[in-house]
Amino acid sequence: MIADSYKWFVLAGLLVSGWLVYLLSPILTPFLFSALLAYLGDPLVDRLEARRLSRTLSVVVVFVMIFSIVLLVPLLLLPVIETQLAVLIKAVPVYIDWITEKLLPGMQSRLGVDPSSFDVEKAKATLMANWQEAGGLAANVIGYVSRSGMAMLVWLANIVLVPVITFYLLRDWDHFMSAIHDLLPRAVEPTVANLARESDAHLAAFLRGQFMVMLSLAVIYSIGLGMAGLKTALLIGLLAGLVSFVPYLGVIVGIVTASVAMLFQTQDLMQLIPIAIVF
Repeated sequence: MIADSYKWFVLAGLLVSGWLVYLLSPILTPFLFSALLAYLGDPLVDRLEARRLSRTLSVVVVFVMIFSIVLLVPLLLLPVIETQLAVLIKAVPVYIDWITEKLLPGMQSRLGVDPSSFDVEKAKATLMANWQEAGGLAANVIGYVSRSGMAMLVWLANIVLVPVITFYLLRDWDHFMSAIHDLLPRAVEPTVANLARESDAHLAAFLRGQFMVMLSLAVIYSIGLGMAGLKTALLIGLLAGLVSFVPYLGVIVGIVTASVAMLFQTQDLMQLIPIAIVF
């Protein structure tokens, strides 16, 4: 009876804790993101310390490297992605014309679908009007943030908080872990410490490996699709690489979107062969 009551008490505590975390998610997000960066960067800091660099200097080197990547990658990729999105949207009328001239007549003859049920001209006009109003990707983001005062404050707070928290977590990570270790009851300390070490080794290896796989696949897909002549190679390659953390999903999403884009771009089924080779 006591054991059952204890289980319900633990379950209630977990539910309340989850609810509080959900409510506090806007506040906790920069801290969790900073903790993730510090967790990924700490092994490199330890390696630099082993080469007789001071902890602070090692943290500075890793900190500069992490935030150079975090800042430079979006700055380099956003203009290219925006250009490819513009190419994609501007080609929409051509795609719609192809659907009207080739796809709908085929559907009518084989499936008995009435082409008049599709208002093609209205769809074309709506898409082009929305694109003209929307503008560029970067301009959209900046416009949204500038229009919302609260969003602006949140962005500014995160921009300031994340680097500061990451730096101090990196510098004091070992002290932080030691403090948590000292809080453990001595009776369970050996078991908990052993389980924590094993979990840390597996989790760190999984995260590093997963990031490397996602990055590698995004690069391979983008370069391969670019060599195949696809105009939106980077956009589709990044998408397929990012969703590859789910088994088979990256390949499925990538090959479907790339095949459709190539088919619309060239109207040639033979051009799908290079797409298949890439994936």
